[in-house]
Amino acid sequence: MELEIIGYISAIAIGLSLGLIGGGGSILTVPVLLYLFHLDEKLATAYSLFIVGTTALVGGIQKHNQSQANLKMALIFGIPAIISVFFTRYIIIPSIPDELFTLAGYVVTRRILMMGLFAILMVIASVSMIRGNGDYEVKEDAHLNYPLIIMEGLVVGLLTGLVGAGGGFLIIPALVILGKLPMKLAVGTSLLIIAIKSLIGFIGDVLHYQIDWQLLLIFTGLSIVGIFAGNALSHKINGDKLKKGFGWFVLVMGIYILIKELIL
Repeated sequence: MELEIIGYISAIAIGLSLGLIGGGGSILTVPVLLYLFHLDEKLATAYSLFIVGTTALVGGIQKHNQSQANLKMALIFGIPAIISVFFTRYIIIPSIPDELFTLAGYVVTRRILMMGLFAILMVIASVSMIRGNGDYEVKEDAHLNYPLIIMEGLVVGLLTGLVGAGGGFLIIPALVILGKLPMKLAVGTSLLIIAIKSLIGFIGDVLHYQIDWQLLLIFTGLSIVGIFAGNALSHKINGDKLKKGFGWFVLVMGIYILIKELIL
């Protein structure tokens, strides 16, 4: 019961993260559901899609109302991501067997594959957050590279489907570099993309799994409270410093999951 209380408090932190820095929330959602609520990896990633998608939708609508989101770019990037994530959740995930193969007596399971990939993405995301956004080189006079934008959408959708993460750390740089959006617009647009593809991906899960709606709606409601608070505080808190601090936390969590799932 104490772990569940910590988990619900974490739900608020997930919303805060999405509101303050436009991403990072889904990086926390799966570990919280996995280790504090003891869900298996398939349900943890499925629930994460709904929680992060709904929370990001609320935040994205707020950003759009404040003219801080680009609907056209959200659709260009989001449509291939939607197709990819739905296909992954509806076709690929249910077809992955519990045990994949044995290597030198070590059984590689679906959980090890999914959580190992998730932990690697956490490490990559943490590096992106720690380095900050100053490394993005944008040529304002360049034409939009639509094939690359579509390809990035497909890749992000695949990763979202596999590990239940929103992929904001991949989407925001793509919107800045490929979509030529200012950072503020990229953050708001990222929330809309995360919302659309995550919720569509969850539809693929509803067709396969029995959902604990009470847990899911309580957790999501607390996360929405967090994103309202995060959006309100975003004008008062230095987002770059916060992102770097959060990045170090994500790095530690990613390493912990790798050790726990692959070694312990």
